[in-house]
Amino acid sequence: MVQPDPPKYGQTLTLNGKIVIVGGKLFASTEVADDFDNTVKICKAAHGTIATPRNEKENNAVKSFVIRANTYAYLGFTEGHVPGEFQFLNGVPLNYTNWYEGEPKGKGAEKCVEMYLDGTWNDKICSKSRLTVCEF
Repeated sequence: MVQPDPPKYGQTLTLNGKIVIVGGKLFASTEVADDFDNTVKICKAAHGTIATPRNEKENNAVKSFVIRANTYAYLGFTEGHVPGEFQFLNGVPLNYTNWYEGEPKGKGAEKCVEMYLDGTWNDKICSKSRLTVCEF
């Protein structure tokens, strides 16, 4: 008797848009919006971190959730001690950015980063509700 090949679970889930795998990272969304602090907590509770794209492919992975939900998402970057300079949550400077033209421009007032529908970034106040996207 011929046994069927085992299902390819990762491929099945990605077809439904629930997860996106890029390189060694898996991105997933709750498909719910929350403020920045809660987004960080939600991802941590799932044993992941808030999405922090480090290149164009990872940025496009997060963008796919933003487009699917038709809403902006928070990214795991915050403004450092110098207004207008953003970093990872652990304080490491960014080596990849995708700012919308003229951004960031909050200069101390907008300490979080959101992704627009086109995949570009904007600095934003952290209390707004944005889509939760985590990475693992």
